[in-house]
Amino acid sequence: MDIENIKSTAHALADAARAAVLPFFRADGLTADNKAGEGFDPVTEGDRATERAMRAVLAEMRPQDAILGEEFGHTEGTSGLTWVLDPIDGTRAFLSGAPTWGILIAVSDGNGPIYGVIDQPYIGERFEGGFAGARMHGPQGPRDLRVLGDRPLGEAILFTTFPEVGSAEEGAAFRAVSDKVRLTRYGMDCYAYAMLAAGQIDLVIEAGLNAYDVQAPIAVIEAAGGIVTDWRGGPAHDGGRVVAAAGREQHAAALEVLSKVT
Repeated sequence: MDIENIKSTAHALADAARAAVLPFFRADGLTADNKAGEGFDPVTEGDRATERAMRAVLAEMRPQDAILGEEFGHTEGTSGLTWVLDPIDGTRAFLSGAPTWGILIAVSDGNGPIYGVIDQPYIGERFEGGFAGARMHGPQGPRDLRVLGDRPLGEAILFTTFPEVGSAEEGAAFRAVSDKVRLTRYGMDCYAYAMLAAGQIDLVIEAGLNAYDVQAPIAVIEAAGGIVTDWRGGPAHDGGRVVAAAGREQHAAALEVLSKVT
């Protein structure tokens, strides 16, 4: 495995994605189609253009690899590696002009993600993790990423995207954890995972995720010393119910509540 080639390809994808997506952000007349049968699951031309730009880079730099993208599905490969792409994680925020969306890029082998990038083009922050390193680049310069480590749940900061979290039972379990923490915040999409890797918060708890929502955050957080599992403590790279934690203490305390959900 050519680690440096994988990393340089990931950064080339992120650079191409930035160039493709920024003309759509806060643009006059931006509209969205609704992918949901019920409710609202938006997709914009920015989502599609960004994934097309990343796929074009992969076709040139690593045509042997498979691709799993939110907008254009699965493309077979021969290398045993899959690039897992979410061109705009947080399209609702994107539509609203809020800079908490991001571009998610992960490289996965048969066991899950081995390297990932969370990129926020408008702010100019890029978080990467894998191959025994975790680092961010932004307006204040580069620095290493490291999670907070163990803290009591009563001192913890908890994030999720949607207040309802998922089903009624999943929402009740989330609120049971939320009742025990110091601060709960909502609506941050992938940026919450980046803040966990950067040592700013303790927990992210979500449900109903897809592989492309979570594989890049898993790679970045685990490389920064954090923990990401499903609500029973098992692998989370296929999505579903996910809990990310900055330390074993927060993780264990959250699982004590979340693992009871059937």
